[in-house]
Amino acid sequence: MALGDTVYVFDIELANSDSAVYESLMLRVARHPSETAEHMLTRVLAYCLEYTEGIALSNGLSEPDEPSIAVRDLTGVLKAWIDIGAPEPPRLHRASKAAPRVAVYAHKDAAQLAARLGGERIHRIESLELYAMDFDWLSNLAQRLQRRTAFTLTVAEQHL
Repeated sequence: MALGDTVYVFDIELANSDSAVYESLMLRVARHPSETAEHMLTRVLAYCLEYTEGIALSNGLSEPDEPSIAVRDLTGVLKAWIDIGAPEPPRLHRASKAAPRVAVYAHKDAAQLAARLGGERIHRIESLELYAMDFDWLSNLAQRLQRRTAFTLTVAEQHL
């Protein structure tokens, strides 16, 4: 019998002075059995950093053809494709054609990912945004992770 997703609930007080977003968020996040805690936490943090009207988490690894996080306008048109980890070049090529903005939040070696992607054929690669999360910090946070977690997240000058 296959293992099912584990649902985590995050109560987050978000204060992002960079984008003037001050919100109380309650996120229910499904963690796929093959997904690491660091990957899931990067999805949650990327959602907070990107928070805007029309943002939504996908079902993560359960929906491989969808972005991890999508931002859509009121008509449903995709405005931003946000991926987590180290997506393959064909996926980013497809994403760049589907959305005017593509961002990747890497939770492992972002420099290695940038070097690997640099030699690939990706539509509008010069517009691709790559953000690096500190893996040691994420691992420390993952060790304290519970099924229901509450925290305050403050963002200033693109720092958590």
